[in-house]
Amino acid sequence: MVYGHFLYPKNPSRKMARGIFVVVYLFILGLSLGSCQLINPISEHVLATDEPIIGASPASPTRTNPTDYITQPVPDPSATQSTHLIWLAPYLPEMMQAAITLPVGYKHAPTSAEADVTIQVGDMNMLPTSQWIYALVAPFPTIPDGVTFDELIHAWEGDTHPQFDGSPLLMTESTLGVLTAFWGAPNPQAVRLLSGDELLAYAWSNKPSWAIVPFEELEPRWKVLAIDDQSPIRKDFNPSTYSLTIPFILSSDFSLHPESLSLPSTNRDTSRLTTLVMTGVTALVRATAYTMELKGITYPALDIGSVLADADITHISNEIPFSPDCPYPSPSMPSLVFCSNPKYIELLETIGTDVIELTGDHFMDYGADATLYTLEMYQDHSWLYYGGGANSGEAQQPVFIENNGNRFAFIGCNIGCQVKTEIPCDAIATANHPGAAQCDFDWLSTEIPALREAGYQVIFTFQHREYYTYTTEPLLAVDFGKISAAGATIISGSQAHQPHGFSFEDESYIHYGLGNLFFDQFHYCGYYACDDAFIDRHVFYNGRHISTELITIHFVDYARPRLMTLDERVHFLELMFSASDW
Repeated sequence: MVYGHFLYPKNPSRKMARGIFVVVYLFILGLSLGSCQLINPISEHVLATDEPIIGASPASPTRTNPTDYITQPVPDPSATQSTHLIWLAPYLPEMMQAAITLPVGYKHAPTSAEADVTIQVGDMNMLPTSQWIYALVAPFPTIPDGVTFDELIHAWEGDTHPQFDGSPLLMTESTLGVLTAFWGAPNPQAVRLLSGDELLAYAWSNKPSWAIVPFEELEPRWKVLAIDDQSPIRKDFNPSTYSLTIPFILSSDFSLHPESLSLPSTNRDTSRLTTLVMTGVTALVRATAYTMELKGITYPALDIGSVLADADITHISNEIPFSPDCPYPSPSMPSLVFCSNPKYIELLETIGTDVIELTGDHFMDYGADATLYTLEMYQDHSWLYYGGGANSGEAQQPVFIENNGNRFAFIGCNIGCQVKTEIPCDAIATANHPGAAQCDFDWLSTEIPALREAGYQVIFTFQHREYYTYTTEPLLAVDFGKISAAGATIISGSQAHQPHGFSFEDESYIHYGLGNLFFDQFHYCGYYACDDAFIDRHVFYNGRHISTELITIHFVDYARPRLMTLDERVHFLELMFSASDW
């Protein structure tokens, strides 16, 4: 608008100003045309019209700045991009490689020397761009729980490890490349290379064996071995002190952010991990209750309470109803009609109970009023319950829990009552009174797949036939197999007072019986078999079941279990693995 006033003055009194302006303008234009500074009307015309104009020869043949003159057709400025060469180390984990996307203007370099951007293993003295977690693993029925880092490095260098009978470390070519870049080359006899699809089957067929895999490739048939007591499947895991935390470094000759390449910062995000502990029989009656009266309500949890409370989800199978009319407990009772004093719920509070299973045979021992009273107590504590309820409809319904993005559906039923009596029993819920859910395999064969299709990990628990051997009875194998075929992730036997063995079928982890958690069968079973039991700690990550830790416990009296000593644990696991159907 200012120039408009001077060039087209509406006021004749401004003619003098206009004349002065024209003289000055022509003088400046003449200087520009005779100078080396660019005022290029051809360029302005090209940019304004997008026509491919060929310009005249430059004023000086020594000038090379492409903005000074035009000798070729001018491309669209929005299409001009500088090209960068990026080199990705060939051993990068598959998940990392799949996540990386090259922005416009980036091309793969054939070698690292030719690249101006590289991604490769660094060292712990450098600030890592990405930390990749690997796991030392062995087949699930492996006795050792871990090694030291010194033992692992000595094995890498060719020394035999006594617990693994000189077996080489199994791994893929990618993992070998990563560890070689980090530790240096191994002894050729210390490593055996297999494809990712072959590792697990080979390890199971050649026990004892061990392997190293990326965290994202964990699955329940692997047992994760701790290194210096650090394990990536535990909640207290510290990647900065873990020997298989591998740093990857993005190096660049210019400023480049990892997110420009979609480079993941890690393969283990704590916010996606969930731990679930499953337990066996809880029955706060008889000698257990009597001991609690003498030594304190929370006495049974003295040694294992933190193991239960630390889990994200704690499952308790409480078979006994609470009743305000429950008499003072006696260590010996001729009758098997059970109840618990309502004050005993403090024990369940202490161990961090989240979900309660109600499939037990004794849930209706004190009648409908006590059962409904118990359900109200659970509701008051905001505890979910399943496998039993106020009527058959409620008893049959699953309950849902979501934690860290992992979605769970708990469902269970009682078949042991019918198996033992061959007729319906009072423990089973009906349309008119409370109790446990009766097993209906036709319904379960459609309900479990529907829950899986909806994105839930199905946790199924049985109250099945009680028997006192370690091995699996054929009847249990058949019924647990039906639930496996339907697609349950975890199938756990809650009825067993003596622990039973394990199996993997399809995509299911099966534990036929865990044994007692809080019950008074101390020194009761043959060879004191009921003195020992399991707590199963299942680990889920990003919607998948990736691992199970077997926590082994031993009763010291009628109420309190403790963690086993190393010798006790070795003997117990040897016994249980040999009794299992692999």
